[in-house]
Amino acid sequence: MTVPTPVPDDPGTGSRASARLPRAGGSAGRAGQVNGNAQFGAGQSSGVLPGDHRTADDVEAGIVALWRRFGEQREQVLRDRLVLHYAPLVKYVAGRVGTGLPAHVDVSDLIQSGIFGLVDAIEKFEPERGLKFETYAMQRIRGAILDDLRAQDWVPRTVRGRAREVERGIERLGAKLQRTPTDAELADELGLSVGELRDVYAQLQLTSVVALDELAAAGRGANSLADVLEDEAAEDPVALLVDQDNRRQLAEAIGLLVERDRVVVTLYYFENLTLAEIGRVLGVTESRVCQLHTRAVLRLRAKLMETAEV
Repeated sequence: MTVPTPVPDDPGTGSRASARLPRAGGSAGRAGQVNGNAQFGAGQSSGVLPGDHRTADDVEAGIVALWRRFGEQREQVLRDRLVLHYAPLVKYVAGRVGTGLPAHVDVSDLIQSGIFGLVDAIEKFEPERGLKFETYAMQRIRGAILDDLRAQDWVPRTVRGRAREVERGIERLGAKLQRTPTDAELADELGLSVGELRDVYAQLQLTSVVALDELAAAGRGANSLADVLEDEAAEDPVALLVDQDNRRQLAEAIGLLVERDRVVVTLYYFENLTLAEIGRVLGVTESRVCQLHTRAVLRLRAKLMETAEV
């Protein structure tokens, strides 16, 4: 099943970008910071590929020319080249958004959603307005990732907001009282009645969803749920082998009986005939059949005990 993913709050920073033309050096610098590399200065070799001796100024001039050509021709090949150049921005933003999300959220899924935001930013960006592309693109990438997370979350945003309010209220009272607050104290802090607070608790139960694999793996190492959960309908392999071996030994012991004893055992246990019916088949009395049956059982028991001691 799909586990609902709480969506972080939208940041208010970076909404007003500084008036600059799109610069390759800016994105390269960000990419370098994300990957832990030093930012290249003017006149230094960018070292993007082995044997590439272009400077950062050369790369910047090439990207400016690429933006100019894309603005004139709007070709997909040019757009794809821009996507490749600014792709490190997507990884950077996805890593920032993924911080604090549940462990089941894969960063690669966030990157995939962010790529769509980057493509949309390139398509809608207007260089002539003098805005810096990196700032504009990061907002579009983050928005695309958050939209995808909200689409996968079945919990309403109002419930998520109430959950944050309750958590903050518990933190405030805990710091003030130096203990866990009671429901009455928390309700008074939130301006609710105790009944209304309990209704909020009932709604918040929808947000407390945990994967069964995570619960099963707690304190058990890397075992999956399949290794821990018992399948009551499955046959025990050890019991199955023991049963097969017992059947084999019993068949061998029956084969060693005399013919009349073997007929009595076969008719009584496999054909489900009564002792009287077996007597009519063999032409003897019922008491004689009972004697033959007792003798056969004793011989089988002795033979099986002898086999078990070997």
